[in-house]
Amino acid sequence: MPNTFITPSIVAREALMVLRNNCVMANLVHRDYKREFVEGRGTTITIRKPATFTANEFDRTAGITIQDVSESSTNVTMDTILDVSFEITTEQLTLSIDDFSKQLIIPAMQAFAQKIDTLILNLYKDIPYYSGAANAELDGVSEITDARKRLNDQAVPLINRRFTIGTMAESKLLQLELFIAADKVGDNGTALREASLGRKLGFDFFMDQNTPKHTKGTAAGTAELTATAGATTGTIASGGAAGNFKKGDLFTVATITDKTFVITAEATLDGSGNGTINFYPAAPAGGISAQVVTLIDSHVNNLAFHKNAFAFVNRPLALPQGVGSGQKAIVDFEGFGLRVVFGYDITKKKDICSIDTICGFKTLTPELACRAISQN
Repeated sequence: MPNTFITPSIVAREALMVLRNNCVMANLVHRDYKREFVEGRGTTITIRKPATFTANEFDRTAGITIQDVSESSTNVTMDTILDVSFEITTEQLTLSIDDFSKQLIIPAMQAFAQKIDTLILNLYKDIPYYSGAANAELDGVSEITDARKRLNDQAVPLINRRFTIGTMAESKLLQLELFIAADKVGDNGTALREASLGRKLGFDFFMDQNTPKHTKGTAAGTAELTATAGATTGTIASGGAAGNFKKGDLFTVATITDKTFVITAEATLDGSGNGTINFYPAAPAGGISAQVVTLIDSHVNNLAFHKNAFAFVNRPLALPQGVGSGQKAIVDFEGFGLRVVFGYDITKKKDICSIDTICGFKTLTPELACRAISQN
């Protein structure tokens, strides 16, 4: 039986449920659950970072060591407002919520989910650690175990590890017996029937169509980096042509065999190939003295990570004052928040439904993630 009238409150609750069910990355990373309304873009939110402890060896003579539980915090700028606004007819307003959802809410929230996934995945640009190769596919167990080793070397906790892969990597891995053989997977054949990757080799695997490809910068010539010990800024001198370094570029330095660095801000070289770059991690003890920089080629960024590597912060925007109480609603639950406002365009004599939310995205700890790079 149809509803008497579809209200903003009904739309908000339905939209939130659909959004939560359609997001991939937002459900895999750290979320902040504090409830507050945000006025607009540029608002800074302070979120708590997960607490960390040190495992001490017990000495019966000395007794236990009491550690301070000091949950650190970090600021996240709410810089992304997502909005889907559409016309609604009187007939649509009298549909059942199921039909209204199928026609309008589900497509709108799928667009939200796609955008949120893309923006979280783009945090790969903060990660300097990688496994795999830019000229090869992620198509075997060795590529997965290489990423696992990288996380192990970085002392990443074994629980809550995820692995997101692109469409090509999924296609390749689903050809491996490890991922589809029911006797090896232990899922009674579900993986073979549904192409679900499940949990393998210490990771929960997820395919995401929004897995990004990074196109490296155009810096030419023989770029040489100079930076003092502990610095995250250095000078480039190459004697080459003008070019640029892009945020997210991975590079190695000739004399440093155990580190890879990432460009943390766009940088454009002058006509002689000189300029300044920002990078992470910091230059090692002894600094870097006029050493040749090699950019890693363009690549797809599959990601192996712990959930606390990245944060997704979502809040509902504050309700507008210019409309009546029956024309607006806010809903928030488990770190997701939406605002729904109904309006009327008198010039076109049409009702308008506007669904929006504000988001912030941040890399909390780069050392908890690794790019598993591949060709496609």
